[in-house]
Amino acid sequence: MDELSSIIFYTLCAGACIPLGGLLAYKEKIRPSWLEHELRHSVIAFGGGILLAAVALVLVPEGIAYVEHSILSVVVLVSGGVFFFVIERILGSRRREKPQFTAMLLDYIPESLALGGAFAVGSASAPLLALFIGLQNLPEGFNAYRELRAAPASGQKRILTRMALLTPIGPIFALLGYIYFRENVVLLGITMLFASGGILYLIFQDIAPQSRMNRHWAPPLGAVLGFSLGMLGNNLLALG
Repeated sequence: MDELSSIIFYTLCAGACIPLGGLLAYKEKIRPSWLEHELRHSVIAFGGGILLAAVALVLVPEGIAYVEHSILSVVVLVSGGVFFFVIERILGSRRREKPQFTAMLLDYIPESLALGGAFAVGSASAPLLALFIGLQNLPEGFNAYRELRAAPASGQKRILTRMALLTPIGPIFALLGYIYFRENVVLLGITMLFASGGILYLIFQDIAPQSRMNRHWAPPLGAVLGFSLGMLGNNLLALG
């Protein structure tokens, strides 16, 4: 499989996890209600753990290596967090704030760009990053569906169709990353760090607060499990 085919394949698989997560939420019928609520919070926490693993194990280490400038790395990472904050505030001021759906889109696009760039420079972590994107898209799709379903005038099939239409976004942005970052690893590093700052903001602003439940232990363990899976993938890559 050549590079372009690999990029399209990996990003399509990762993107398909969005409607797949929505489909699981559509089929989900869990009783009693307390168990359903705990599952939802656990899934949110699991997604947060995967996002944190992607940042800590792939995006930040490789971003710093490509930029080769410690001060610039910090500035770019902080800028990413500030940018995502501004986007959220703009959406909130227009009463279009949907934390889970917004978080899913905001991290999916820059990560897809970074994934395409990683393939372009021959990074060994490119398949691992694709795995992280898919693993986080699954719980994010699950929770985004539930979030959209709670809104007025939102049909189930319409939501699933809307989520399915997001699948091609990954390959499109990954191919853009492949083209533009192939000869510019510094720009690739900046994109990885910028995405990392934004993802960290989303984790602590939207994802972590929603995963918390009083006197319940499963949601925090979901975050630990998500991060542990990320570590496992990173360790397997190192052994290979």
